[in-house]
Amino acid sequence: MQPTKQSGTAGRTREPNAMPSRRQLLRLTGAGTVTGLAGCVELPRADVESVAPVTTTCTDVDPVDSVSEYATHPDDDVSLFQRGLRRLGYYPDEVVPASVRVDWSFPINRVGHTAAKASPVPTPDGETIVFAGDDGRVYARAPTGEQRWSVQTDATGLGFHGSAAIVDGTAYIGGYDGDLYALDIETGNMVWRTRSADLEGTLAIGSSPAYYDGVLYVIAEYGSPSSGALWAIDPETGEPIWSDDRVWGQAHPSPTIDLETGRILAGSNDGVVYCWEFPSLEFAWSFQADANGEEREGGAFRAGAEIKGTVAAHDGFGYVGSWDDTFYCLDLEDGTLEWAFETDGSIMSNPAVDVDADVVYMGSDDDYVYALEADSGDELWSANVGGRVIGALTVTAGTVLVGSYDSSLYALDKETGDRCWRVENRGRVTSAPVPVDGRIYYAERGVFSNYYDDDRETRLQEPGHAYCLVEGE
Repeated sequence: MQPTKQSGTAGRTREPNAMPSRRQLLRLTGAGTVTGLAGCVELPRADVESVAPVTTTCTDVDPVDSVSEYATHPDDDVSLFQRGLRRLGYYPDEVVPASVRVDWSFPINRVGHTAAKASPVPTPDGETIVFAGDDGRVYARAPTGEQRWSVQTDATGLGFHGSAAIVDGTAYIGGYDGDLYALDIETGNMVWRTRSADLEGTLAIGSSPAYYDGVLYVIAEYGSPSSGALWAIDPETGEPIWSDDRVWGQAHPSPTIDLETGRILAGSNDGVVYCWEFPSLEFAWSFQADANGEEREGGAFRAGAEIKGTVAAHDGFGYVGSWDDTFYCLDLEDGTLEWAFETDGSIMSNPAVDVDADVVYMGSDDDYVYALEADSGDELWSANVGGRVIGALTVTAGTVLVGSYDSSLYALDKETGDRCWRVENRGRVTSAPVPVDGRIYYAERGVFSNYYDDDRETRLQEPGHAYCLVEGE
């Protein structure tokens, strides 16, 4: 189905030109102005605009006592990327401190691959945080920073970019060597390893596994031809149970499961969102974003609308961005377009959804974070974060956490978009920020010279680090 870039539902229609463009809005309203800095770790960078250290007080909120399984996982022994099956990135039980400082950090990423880096995943009790590096090493750390264990896998080429799924004491993670690993949380020992050859010759697994009712679900990517597949895996043995290889383009996003509508879905580099019935895994529908680039794989698909981010599922709809500069809201029942929102850059970040306020937060390569009404796509606010946003966003009780290409992690007031604080780091922040019990965990890329210069050798200047932030003193 080709998108029409307008709603198909009466009373919720918004033509793409009904609002001024991003640049027009900036001229007219001054939206996204810099509002402050607090608790920053300042590292000198000539290419980062100097900002006056003015503190903005964010909305004072209280955390909720408990979070519905709608936003988390129905099983209390499971932790997933973006917290739950719906990949909402929603933490209303966490309040971000008004100012922060780095409590500890350690080097983790050393490869110049432009994919977003793996995000930290806490165990359900929050007592162990699992990090994965782009050099193929997996780490388990205590909240205090103490290393419980580290394991070097064979995924040494491009390492890990997907995040772990933690189920009942085991971490499951796919590598860019095409293998799927199961590691014991207590010791780091390998429980099993499903090799690429067992998955029909995978090129890589860049997605983060989902888990439900005794089955792992993961997207794998292939080369020659450029394609992908959804796999169901037995978590006890690593044995493949089922697969569907209808996906074109090398698919990176993680599978999203919506139990309410009975759907499992993911996007791919062909600009298509693929959806299966769940748990039957009968194919349900596909949605084609506005791919207008050159033909690939003998005309099997076109470039130009690559979908790199994971779909967030809320209230019967799926939210996802594309390299065609458009953010889409899709009806999960049949894949029809509900509304579309255009930005001035490609979109590859994972959105976050405040399910209580019905607000979707997403980032773009145009350097902005947007807050949109979930039911209409109308813009509530936008905020300039100084660089491209390609990692996953996180929404807490009062703030939106987002990493930027300007090497900073930002906390924005979720009601206004005002900046609460910024922590400036070494490399570009492209993992999801994960708040746990007053701490915030995230990871950055390594720092490279000459990365975009074909005439000079690219060199690693400094490894990217994983960080833990705590309340500022």
